[in-house]
Amino acid sequence: MIEYQLYVDGEFCEASDGNRFTSTNPATGEKWATAPGATEVDVDRAVRAARRALIEGDWPTLTATERGRLLSRLADLVAESAHHLGSVETTDSGKLAAETRAQSAYVADYYRYYAGLADKIQGDTLPIDKPDLHVYTTREPVGVVAAIVPWNAEMFLTATKVGPALAAGNTVVIKASEVAPAPLLEFARVVDKVGFPPGVINLITGFGEPCGRSLTSHPLVDKVAFTGGVDTARNVVANTAHNLAPVTLELGGKSPILVFDDADFDGAVNGAVAGNFGASGQSCVAGSRVFVQSGIYDKFVAEVVHRAESICIGDPLADDTQMGPLATQAQRDRCESVVAESAAQGAIVHTGGCRPIGLDNGWYYRPTVLGCPDQKILSTQVEIFGPVMSVLRFDAEDEAVNMANDTEFGLGAGIFTNDVARVHRVSKAIRSGIVWVNTYRAVSPIAPFGGFGLSGSGREAGVDAIHEFTTTKTIWINTSAEPMVNPFTMR
Repeated sequence: MIEYQLYVDGEFCEASDGNRFTSTNPATGEKWATAPGATEVDVDRAVRAARRALIEGDWPTLTATERGRLLSRLADLVAESAHHLGSVETTDSGKLAAETRAQSAYVADYYRYYAGLADKIQGDTLPIDKPDLHVYTTREPVGVVAAIVPWNAEMFLTATKVGPALAAGNTVVIKASEVAPAPLLEFARVVDKVGFPPGVINLITGFGEPCGRSLTSHPLVDKVAFTGGVDTARNVVANTAHNLAPVTLELGGKSPILVFDDADFDGAVNGAVAGNFGASGQSCVAGSRVFVQSGIYDKFVAEVVHRAESICIGDPLADDTQMGPLATQAQRDRCESVVAESAAQGAIVHTGGCRPIGLDNGWYYRPTVLGCPDQKILSTQVEIFGPVMSVLRFDAEDEAVNMANDTEFGLGAGIFTNDVARVHRVSKAIRSGIVWVNTYRAVSPIAPFGGFGLSGSGREAGVDAIHEFTTTKTIWINTSAEPMVNPFTMR
């Protein structure tokens, strides 16, 4: 049993009351690690450490280039530790090792990207409409950032917050999810080797109450960057009523994939499979509503079913495994419940809908394909966060667009077609923050990531993210040789 510690003010420490909670390996159902449950006292200590680092000591005196060098060092150490970090994430969350190790390695590129951006955060000189005044703006760090990270892509979703926040000169308190916190606690060990001044990066673990609530409502927190579910996001926003901290929300989705009959067939099938069964469907951009044009619908469903039944399910650390377990028993229970209710409403279970034979330990669930007559079926309406694909038929382009937009979410969307004009029409018509054309689930540190509606607000990654972690300061300089006029003298 591995025992992890909090990382506060440059030191590893226990929770103030000694409380700990247990993390379970979802592939075996066995407890394997413990972590401290941070109290309000611990949260206050972490936030105050971040505030001190923001205004005292070495961090505020570093040049932007020097901040970039520290981020570059972090990138190098993350790359060196990628295999280990990925293995720990797989053990704690059940995600496929091939994906977690590759993702941890790629995360280093996010830190390198923001290392390069650190000394390129610029303001503007304004052509002001008044004589003898020189006016310019700068982008200043917003302050202490609370970064709330979920369990399903921990290293990646930490980088999209910590990278731009530090590049802009902020300090950070990271709260890892109480589900699978180990990868970020291992990440703290990497951070400790970089040489950041104490308090610049702090990492705490605990539950929504009291840890999450006291962090997001803390009077010294200046910004909250949250990734997670809609219900938790509502609590986060309510908490920030106390400190009026601006919030970036990267939430869930019910992303559509539109497959037109002129699409490259194999590519479209691959996109649907990747969008639904990659990461066992536990992705905020899962393309879980697949709309297929009538001319190829039957063929498409048959091939997707074949691919789903061919997926090798098992130990996520094994080289030949293609899909591991869900992260928690509750996630598997949710899949079973939604699929059962959807079938009762008239959905056809083409394959899956049950636990795999021979995997009695752990939270495994078979990749599932549902044929849905309309979007009144439950599986088309709610984010399941599991390997469940809902397939629907359409005839005309405008029908597909209307069906795709018939949701409160708007994070991602996929379009598979060889008609270039249609690509532009449909990309513009679909209301989502990301549109992939003839591909799916591609990400880059250069490309902004975020959604519309209940999928959140604000953007992560890209240059846009820097604006989320800075605020504009305007400087007015009187260049006249004459003194400022008496404001009470009328002319």
